[in-house]
Amino acid sequence: MSGMVPKELVEVSLAASCHGGRGGTESDRSFLLVDEHENLQVRDDEHFLEKLGCGTSGSGVKVLSVFGNTGDGKSHTLNHVLFHGEEVFATSPSPTSCTVGVWAGYDPHLKLVVLDTEGLLGASTQQNRRMRLLLKVLAVSDVAVYRTRAERLHNDMFQFLGSASAAYLRHFTPELRALSSRCGLDVPLSSLGPAVIVFQETSRTQLLGQDSSPPGQADTLLQKRFHDLGQSTEAFSSVQYVGTQTIVPPTDYSKLLQTVQQQVKNTATRAPRQPAVVFSALQALSERFCGDICDDKISVYSFFPDEYFTCPSVCLSCNIRCKNGMNHQKDGVPHRADGLCQYIHQYNNKVLICKRCYEGGREMIVVPKTSASTDSPWLGLAKYAWAGYVLECASCGIIYRSRQYWMGNQDPESTVVRTEVKHVWPGSELFQADHQNAAQRVLDGMNYVYQSVSEYSTGPTKVVTAWLTDKVAPPYWRPNTEITECHGCRKPFEEAERKHHCRSCGEGFCQPCSTRTMPVPERGWGGAPVRVCDACYRQGGADAGSQVAVAAEPQGLIARKVTEVAQSTLDMVTTAVDYPLCFVKGMARPDYWVPDHEITQCHQCNKVFTPSIPKHHCRACGQGVCGSCSTQSRPVPSRGWDHPVRVCNDCAARKGCL
Repeated sequence: MSGMVPKELVEVSLAASCHGGRGGTESDRSFLLVDEHENLQVRDDEHFLEKLGCGTSGSGVKVLSVFGNTGDGKSHTLNHVLFHGEEVFATSPSPTSCTVGVWAGYDPHLKLVVLDTEGLLGASTQQNRRMRLLLKVLAVSDVAVYRTRAERLHNDMFQFLGSASAAYLRHFTPELRALSSRCGLDVPLSSLGPAVIVFQETSRTQLLGQDSSPPGQADTLLQKRFHDLGQSTEAFSSVQYVGTQTIVPPTDYSKLLQTVQQQVKNTATRAPRQPAVVFSALQALSERFCGDICDDKISVYSFFPDEYFTCPSVCLSCNIRCKNGMNHQKDGVPHRADGLCQYIHQYNNKVLICKRCYEGGREMIVVPKTSASTDSPWLGLAKYAWAGYVLECASCGIIYRSRQYWMGNQDPESTVVRTEVKHVWPGSELFQADHQNAAQRVLDGMNYVYQSVSEYSTGPTKVVTAWLTDKVAPPYWRPNTEITECHGCRKPFEEAERKHHCRSCGEGFCQPCSTRTMPVPERGWGGAPVRVCDACYRQGGADAGSQVAVAAEPQGLIARKVTEVAQSTLDMVTTAVDYPLCFVKGMARPDYWVPDHEITQCHQCNKVFTPSIPKHHCRACGQGVCGSCSTQSRPVPSRGWDHPVRVCNDCAARKGCL
């Protein structure tokens, strides 16, 4: 009894041997190349060569991989075909899967990098990742052996290989073609798939084509089964059948070894390559096709659905998937989808495209803005009140103003732009810029004007009116600061009394001395009558000396328009100032701003806000910060702020992101 080992200890020992060889401690001849989470377990090509033990010789290698259901003896087959029965790849009588992930070894006689894969029917919790991993292995293989131990070839095998062929052509062929140039590989990789060998072992039934005399009949019958099931194998360079009948063990692997040797020697379609190229190809495919796969959206009728290899992003507006491959944004390729998108008011995903640029082969998106990028804040605000919103193309400049003319303003969609409903992709900033902050930018313009004259002791209405009028006035107008009395009756102006400029002579008058109106074309006021003083009305217009000033005036057209709306603009300013500031900010707040009621402390220094410490919103990130953490101003074009606006110190330090 002392020399016998209890049955329980034997089972534990076998299980430990299996998991020790495949999950932790590696054997001398094989190692874990990719784990069940699709993560490479070698650092670089040098580490890969070191693990293989194939040295740094200049001779090329080929890659052989094995596939099949769990328990069909894949690892056992590799050991006996290529390594003379040596247990390079661990096997076990345990009913659970012994191989987890992808294991690699090297056969120096045939110069083969051998990849042992996890079984198809294993109880894996990462089934989707496992299936995608198998196709990556297939993509870097020169020879793929499908091992099956069954009395008949089941449909699952044909569906697996057929689906692998379709997925290979759709997703991997373009990637392999671009791999050489992107990774700097010296040897171009073939876009044609591996040679497939279907190896069947039976015990009671005849092998495929065994009852027919013509040689090669089994391969023809195999292709017929693919055709009958609606499956194609055009991605593979060849598909061969090798069968063996085992009535009394051991299994005869001689025919399989002979077929493998023939494929290794065949260089017509796939030539040997450096082991480093093999690693680079697998590494590139792993980086390209990675990430979580949502089980809820996977079709159960395909081994390799498109969801394994395509971008998981879904349009927020129409729920259509992106058609590009995984991780395409690393190459600067934007999201794409087949079909048109639907307009959703929540995303405001209808965009305007400059028609001139579009006809020239470029797509330049323009958005309505309160002011052009070349306008200063005060002038842009006055223009907005007078001429409406502006459309500015980055290439063509200003292409439209909504109220540019006194009458007959045309719809921009019929003249300068074309409309298109764009897909809304998660994380995209396309619909963050300019669409949501027009009201806030108007408010900022008002605050800018108000703060510019806040040092005056008089009320804001008249002072702001006079200040802005001087800013946009024609050169021949007398500045408001110099007008202390009426130019006609010489009566001093009272504090609340409004000053009126004569459009002809440019002097300041009181209301009784400037009651007349008439066109003044020599000053640029053609068409509708404008206010003039009584003296100029009697004289009939400006004198001859003023004609020189008109001819030299470069901004007559702008002055004619913006000056007339100075009062209405400032009425809007003072109205906004009179409202409680929190109400105005709440109404104008862009969508990406954090609401005031949610801001209790500074986002950067965590200082708690009190009535004496005002909150400020960073125009770049939308977070609430204190004055000490938002001391700088920067333009934020990505958010629609063309002029310098308040940003937090962190965003100011990241100038390239603004």
